[in-house]
Amino acid sequence: MEQERLIAKTMQGLEPVLAEELRGLGAEGIEEGCRMVSFLGDKRMMYRANFFLRTAIRVLKPLFTFEARTPEEVYGASLSYDWSGIIEPHKRIAVDSVVNSDLFKHSGFVALRLKDAIVDQQRNMFGRRPYVDTVNPDIRIHLHIQGSTCSVLLDSSGDSLHMRGYRVEQNAAPLNEVLAAGLILLSDWDRKEPFYDPLCGSGTLPIEAAMIAKGLAPGLFRKHFGFEGWPDFDADLYAEIYNDDSMETDLEPLIIGADVSTHAVDMAMMNITNAGLLKSIRLVRQSVFDSYPPSQHGVVVTNPPYGERVKQFQLDNFYRQLGDTFKQRYAGWNVWMITGNRQVMKSFGLHPSKTMTLFNGPIECKYQRFSMYAGSLGREEGDGEWEE
Repeated sequence: MEQERLIAKTMQGLEPVLAEELRGLGAEGIEEGCRMVSFLGDKRMMYRANFFLRTAIRVLKPLFTFEARTPEEVYGASLSYDWSGIIEPHKRIAVDSVVNSDLFKHSGFVALRLKDAIVDQQRNMFGRRPYVDTVNPDIRIHLHIQGSTCSVLLDSSGDSLHMRGYRVEQNAAPLNEVLAAGLILLSDWDRKEPFYDPLCGSGTLPIEAAMIAKGLAPGLFRKHFGFEGWPDFDADLYAEIYNDDSMETDLEPLIIGADVSTHAVDMAMMNITNAGLLKSIRLVRQSVFDSYPPSQHGVVVTNPPYGERVKQFQLDNFYRQLGDTFKQRYAGWNVWMITGNRQVMKSFGLHPSKTMTLFNGPIECKYQRFSMYAGSLGREEGDGEWEE
């Protein structure tokens, strides 16, 4: 099969993790960019990237690039492209755009002109036009404009790849599955020692940890990928990839998820059950302040609250208690925390041994490792700095 350049989108800060995942899949020509990694791959690699990548949001196939300075020039260039091998007139399509340009003031309008070009060409060619369906399309098309350079790409993923398919319940601000997988892969967890999230909410981190340890593909529970609606979809090839269990392992590390909220634990239980991981995750209703480590060594990866809905003085007190709990009880453990609130880390009072900058949506966050050495960590108010 012919190789072509593909683009895997991700969250800012996770590009090196995604690149390493692609290397593990055998992809070639890997190049990191901002919130994306490009690579060379054939149809098999594109299917595998969608099915196996944990830190990709979507996988795009570039179609063509052109220069334009007005929406009408976008229409003209798009009309001259032959869409007949990509879109069938009975298919449902959706077009969206990302515009970084002073030439185009309304991203929605240029997306509309691209859609108009596709519809007009199909009507002229076949006597009928494809339907527009922004909710459940067969074909998703992306228009990216940087200055006057316009790139049109085909979305092979469909719904964002963070939508694994196992989540049936979630809390008000669930941790994105792509970010959760990235946090785990960035930690020093060896997939054998205990893994603990004492603030697990609806269970995303423990579920992603169990799937990583067992080598379960993140696409295992997906109902549909975008490439399944393409005219050249190879059902036999996809079935072969779906049934490939060569990456699965027999590892069963101790994985614990805990939360003080009964509602959160109930949600986590439903999600864990739906993922078929009841035997792999121990779920506990417990306050983190009442917790004790289950062994002498292990890894904590957690996403404590830091949002605007919680008052600052409450957060300060919470993080102060959290720092004391880890310092006094978790000697021998590595604690990884992500937070988007600089002030609360001053209250946490422990010095990070490693700091990384990540983004949780638009929120700049620090992902920090705190190595808990017995007797070596004293409380130092304001010591949780954000410097790299």
